[in-house]
Amino acid sequence: MKEILKDVERFRTSGKSVVLARVIDREGSTPRELGAAMAVSSDGEVAGSVSGGCVEGAVVTEALEVMEDKKPRLVSFGYSDDEAFEVGLTCGGTVHLFIEPINW
Repeated sequence: MKEILKDVERFRTSGKSVVLARVIDREGSTPRELGAAMAVSSDGEVAGSVSGGCVEGAVVTEALEVMEDKKPRLVSFGYSDDEAFEVGLTCGGTVHLFIEPINW
């Protein structure tokens, strides 16, 4: 979380809306630890990471939807180890995220 604070502040001072996604739970092998965070600005700029690249695009899509409806949500993304290997990912596992708009 600390590594994205400067970017979040930059988004805020630029007048952009921001949504924050955080890893709140995980099952199996996942690339990021609990508390890993990603901020998405209203123009689609991203700071941080919640999956090491595996599902970042889907998280951005979810974040933009949260920005639009202003309602936080819990989402989960995951692959079995076999499925992950088939699509070229280094880990399987499931990551659970809490995605919420930041209210200035």
